[in-house]
Amino acid sequence: MKNKFNRLTLAAAVTAAAFASQAQAGGFQLNEQSVSGQGYGHAGRSSNVHDATIVYGNPAGMSFLDRAQLSAGATYLVVNNDIKNASTSSAVTDGEGNVVQPLGGAQGSNDGDMVGNKTVPFAFYAHPVNEKLAFGFGVYAPFGSKTDYEDSFQGRNQGNFTEVAVVTAQPTVSYRFNEQWSVGAGITYNRVDGELHRQVPVATPVGLTEVDSRVEGDDEAWGYNLGVIYQPVPETTLGLTYRSKVDYTLEGSFTATSPVLDQLGIGTVTDDATLDLTTPEIVNFSITQQMTDRLKLMLGASWARWNRFERILVNGDERGEITNEEQHYSNSWAFSAGGEYQLNPQWALRAGVTIDNTPTNDDTRSVRIPSDDRRIFSLGAGWTPIESLTLDFAYSYLTERGTHVNQTKTDSFTVNGQQTPTIASTYSADYKNEAHGFGAQLTYRF
Repeated sequence: MKNKFNRLTLAAAVTAAAFASQAQAGGFQLNEQSVSGQGYGHAGRSSNVHDATIVYGNPAGMSFLDRAQLSAGATYLVVNNDIKNASTSSAVTDGEGNVVQPLGGAQGSNDGDMVGNKTVPFAFYAHPVNEKLAFGFGVYAPFGSKTDYEDSFQGRNQGNFTEVAVVTAQPTVSYRFNEQWSVGAGITYNRVDGELHRQVPVATPVGLTEVDSRVEGDDEAWGYNLGVIYQPVPETTLGLTYRSKVDYTLEGSFTATSPVLDQLGIGTVTDDATLDLTTPEIVNFSITQQMTDRLKLMLGASWARWNRFERILVNGDERGEITNEEQHYSNSWAFSAGGEYQLNPQWALRAGVTIDNTPTNDDTRSVRIPSDDRRIFSLGAGWTPIESLTLDFAYSYLTERGTHVNQTKTDSFTVNGQQTPTIASTYSADYKNEAHGFGAQLTYRF
């Protein structure tokens, strides 16, 4: 069936998939690729060569390791979300934004806590071949998002379920030219899977109803990482890492179901669609300074080229262009500072703070990703009971600036060749988000 309802619901669902899978700086970035780095706020991500997690932090750092090692761990995230001052409105419009007949708006609850708890694992292996050459491999999750609102969520017309996960595998090589310079490169294989739901208001001949619309999709794509480390003196290490953009073509299957559609003899509505999207380039720079035999301090900065993300363009297999929505994301920065104190040969203590700015636009913020600027405070410790084994632990508290969502969607449907009235639905609410991260990591040196 060729109708505007199909196009709008599919576009909204696939658009949300793009948001969730792309939100690297701010938004729903996953920083959980190193628990040892988590302890000092990832401040020395590109410059502090501590264990095999440097495969992700800076591939050039592998050649600074003295022997082969395996690092594996996970961070358990406890996320809390609070929703206040929620309101909805809906109206029949003439399709150009002019109200024809006001409606009551969706009713329901605003429980919050729609993200819940999750575990983010990782594993890395680094193998120095000689004093100059090293190889490595890593498996990790660079992006992830899940929002699962209650069935009665008042903003369900905008979106009530989002789950997107990206898993990356990265073979890596590094070469050390001399005591000062080292370079590295890695190829990334990336797989994205997503599922999204929305309850769409539709005016039918038998009355106003909500249609359950769902989309599932996946894709695989390749990217690369480049890194360089410069050590002008043994006490000072500077690191620079570049993560390439990654081009995806997300292919999705769409379904829309409702008892009312069954009564009208329409049944389940299906469609296929594709979305071309590009994740931005990421540049990370950090410096590690050994202040004394026991104390080292780290500073870091990351930049993401989000201004590429100006619009969402969705194409249907049969319909051609389905939607072209303006987004106007902005480039974003993250800054971090941290330190590590070697208490004794067995114990190292760490602390750090991170400022992570969001690329999202206030005018287009969605209930699927109601995120804003973040502040992250971290503590950590490393325990080395024997020379070949280290256990790392970390805790982080993340708090986001309170943010506001004011989202509107417009939907219509065609029944027996007749288009139903266009309905504009709006959801407005204040969000406050926070999270606790508990990390544990094991490193074994061969």
